[in-house]
Amino acid sequence: MKEIRIGLIGTGWMGKSHANAFLNARMLFGPQDGQPIFQMVSDIQEETVRQAAEQLGFEKWTTNWLDVINDPQIDLVDIATPNVFHYEMVKAALEAGKHVYCEKPLCIDPSQSRELALLAKQKGVVNYVGFNNTQNPANQYVKDLVAEGKLGRIMRVTATYDQDALLDPNLPITWRHINKLAGSGTLGDMCTHILSVLQMILGDMKRVCAVKKTMIPERPKEKGSSEMQKVENEDLVMFLAEYKNGALAQLGSSRVATGRKNLFSYEIQGTEGTVSYNLERMGEVQVYFRGADDVRDEGFRTVLLNPEHRGYRVFQPQAGISLAFNDMKILEINTLMRAITNGTPYLCDFSFGAKIDDIVQAVLISAETQRWTNVSSQ
Repeated sequence: MKEIRIGLIGTGWMGKSHANAFLNARMLFGPQDGQPIFQMVSDIQEETVRQAAEQLGFEKWTTNWLDVINDPQIDLVDIATPNVFHYEMVKAALEAGKHVYCEKPLCIDPSQSRELALLAKQKGVVNYVGFNNTQNPANQYVKDLVAEGKLGRIMRVTATYDQDALLDPNLPITWRHINKLAGSGTLGDMCTHILSVLQMILGDMKRVCAVKKTMIPERPKEKGSSEMQKVENEDLVMFLAEYKNGALAQLGSSRVATGRKNLFSYEIQGTEGTVSYNLERMGEVQVYFRGADDVRDEGFRTVLLNPEHRGYRVFQPQAGISLAFNDMKILEINTLMRAITNGTPYLCDFSFGAKIDDIVQAVLISAETQRWTNVSSQ
């Protein structure tokens, strides 16, 4: 059993989600994929990081993230910080020869993402971006349907990721509203989950034509404050896209979608079939295939996720028992651990992350210029 010593940078919700996933992946998959050892955790506030170390079970804590990079015992640097810090931290970890696991997006600037992808390849280390929805057994099933030709030639895709978490104009400004910290709004935060799944299923995107809008232009500087601060990025985005395989897409995202709590949904229409999925009904995929023997059988049917779908069996013994968000993270962590321990292949490397960042940049440019824009590296 190989021990993998982990240094975690960032102790917010996502950092805790990562730590939880490491523990549960070890429990569910067994020791053959490696034993995670929580070596060191870092955050900027001493009291916060001390409490996190105690709660999560890390041996050491620090308020200087470079201590994580420079610790010779650490094998894997796990970065769960705001977007603006990813490039510097990832680059330092790669130069130190560490394996790197970074939350999405990889970078605000896609040229930096491509630089990191090249550096990771040169260093020969595992480099993983946390697009956890690619691990969802439902999305893996759809990927297989498309790859096996069961939907025929893909013609049209519609997809959106909507929440109303930021609908209240009295919620204070956060780093996610500031471009130099986040890079973009709902596009980079939420829509990239849709983009990653479609990248996995459909391949490279060719060009986009976008519009975006900030619905709440100012927010309180802090909770309860009357002092207001400008919101710098989009609350909602919509765009047309053309994939290199010829498929046309209508894509979008909103963080002010009234009534929507976690609507990650898409429909893929092909010449021989159509598939529809909604994360709010995580255990169900709607499918339709042409050519039913009896016309009375025409129409969509519900496929319940079951142990025959990739990634499901480790959680549940029979069909129809729902999985959850953290289960996708557990599958993601297991993929990461297997890559480090056994050299198994994985999808969401830094090159994959750079492709998503290139799409984000193309959408932002298109919205500003009001023109069709090519996705540069694809």
